[in-house]
Amino acid sequence: MHEYTSTARVWGLTCPGFPEEVSRARRWTRDILRGSPLAEDAELIVSELSANAILHTASGGDSGSFHLALAVSAQVIALSVTDGGGAGTAPKAEHQDQNAEHGRGLGMVSAIAHRVVVHKSDGGHTVTAELFTGTHAGGHPC
Repeated sequence: MHEYTSTARVWGLTCPGFPEEVSRARRWTRDILRGSPLAEDAELIVSELSANAILHTASGGDSGSFHLALAVSAQVIALSVTDGGGAGTAPKAEHQDQNAEHGRGLGMVSAIAHRVVVHKSDGGHTVTAELFTGTHAGGHPC
């Protein structure tokens, strides 16, 4: 293989910060991953990360937006959501009481994904969830 050739395919989508854009992000993910056994997990992860961006950062509202990136290779599906910042703290998985109505989303993403990484980006954060192919949801590769 040539050193500049990649077998990964990458897609990107920027969405306005409106709640209805979460369903658009889910559809977009589902369409790209059609036929993949990880499509439902990926759709759930994108839904949660997109909703978090809209609800907890400057991405929400009339002037906000969030960006999705989806990379697919033979080994991994990587889903990234970059928010508009303004949250004051980095996103993190919290362990909530079982009766809590909020604060479980990133913990759920961490339980489904094989790896979750949070990076500080220009003015905000990017949360990337990775699903390794050839493994079960929440499992680890052999």
